Amino acid sequence: MASMADAKVGERARPLLCYYGDDFTGSTDVLEALFRHGLHTVLFLAPPTPEQLGRFPDAACIGVAGVGRSMTPDEMERELRPLFRMLKTLGASIFHYKVCSTFDSSPGVGSIGKAAEIGREVFGGRFVPVIAGVPYLRRYTVFGHHFAAAGGQVYRLDRHPTMSRHPVTPMGESDLLRHLAGQTAMRSALFSILDQEGPMEEVSGRLERLAEAERPELVLFDVLDDERLAKVGRLILEEAGRQGTVFVVGSSGVEYALAGRLGGQAHGGGSGAADGGGHGASAADGGGHGASAADGGSAAMTAGGGDRGPVEAAGGHGADEVDRLLVISGSCSPMTERQIAAAVTTGYTAIRVPVSGLIREEERARTMERLTLAAKQALSDGRSVVLYSAAGPGDGAIEAGRAELAARGFRPEDSSRVLGTAMGTLARELVADLGLRRVLVAGGDTSGYVTRELGVYALSCRAELEPGGPLCRAWSSDPRFDGLELVLKGGQVGSPNFFEHVRRGRVK
Repeated sequence: MASMADAKVGERARPLLCYYGDDFTGSTDVLEALFRHGLHTVLFLAPPTPEQLGRFPDAACIGVAGVGRSMTPDEMERELRPLFRMLKTLGASIFHYKVCSTFDSSPGVGSIGKAAEIGREVFGGRFVPVIAGVPYLRRYTVFGHHFAAAGGQVYRLDRHPTMSRHPVTPMGESDLLRHLAGQTAMRSALFSILDQEGPMEEVSGRLERLAEAERPELVLFDVLDDERLAKVGRLILEEAGRQGTVFVVGSSGVEYALAGRLGGQAHGGGSGAADGGGHGASAADGGGHGASAADGGSAAMTAGGGDRGPVEAAGGHGADEVDRLLVISGSCSPMTERQIAAAVTTGYTAIRVPVSGLIREEERARTMERLTLAAKQALSDGRSVVLYSAAGPGDGAIEAGRAELAARGFRPEDSSRVLGTAMGTLARELVADLGLRRVLVAGGDTSGYVTRELGVYALSCRAELEPGGPLCRAWSSDPRFDGLELVLKGGQVGSPNFFEHVRRGRVK
């Protein structure tokens, strides 16, 4: 199999890894994981054009952020199959369908089983590896059951204070294979923490015997700690070496399993990707060093010596402080609730976005005008602002919004579109008129709509802040927003003082 130095697709080097994120905040989670291991990564927010790909010829990894988590199976079929086929042409040995580390999904919305079916049909392979755990984010899978932290506690998924009450896809089952069985008829098997014990040769042998005996189409890998996760990474690379490309479903645990071996050591030569006409940092922009893969069992994962240009501050922490921060929150998680409260105590102005006023067409324009004027006033006075739709899962506005949607013939999931579009419009006007440099968006669906309104087509990682919430550089077709710094945060991500950490550009 050819090395990365020899493998070319058109005029660009073959990427080490490609991924599709089923929501926007989760996609930046992968961006952060690869950045931490020195891999120059570009995340596109829609399927990239050849011209856009050409602006980042040195990218070691390429991602596409989507909204698969909010789609029906029919919508996933229409969106994912052609996108998977396009990304397959880039020639990466690993293709990752990225899902949330809390695995929230259902047969009717964001079906992980449906994505696995499409991926296996497009990419082939003996089986689809499934990895949900991420020790770095305090997510664990043990004997097939999934656990996630909230605050200082680790909960079984079906008892998790947020995920068990998720407004669209509540998780009532912690056994991930049983959960997947409701979404797909694919045969499945578990590779448990006991199977991962011992020397690597023995671990590989156990997986071979499992594959031969049970002929699974999905294999779920337990994840308890970094040591076992590294072994799972080696197994995936061995599988890639056997068949050329392996399709993997999972959280950013996939990147933490693989990136140490993909990253290797940085190589010199060449400059970062062209700026693409925008302001701010280069395409490298803190992304990652060009790298060679260590002995992962796949020659295709070996990076070429001079193909990857040097990158600024790879894996670095911290950024400059800004005088004011705009926060857009469509999240109803308890952690976001705590973060809003903490921000208010430090002087942020919190402005509630009345969802009912956005749903009612006759009130929408008036509601938007009031919100814009209030936010502009506070920001012009030098204060940071939080525009939020709900203060935690118990906020009565959530149920009132659902009732209003139902009364007007909308589906519950339409709330994301109505709210996200409005918040994106607010962000666009505030950034353009006031010259804001940094924006934080809380909530996966909201992040997708906000970036769309800003004309952002790609992100690269600028700095680490807190796990799951990196500071990103936006690449936009609109020069007013090109170079804007963005943090796209999942609802549960970050400490109580996360908003202020983002404004200051550092944790301490």
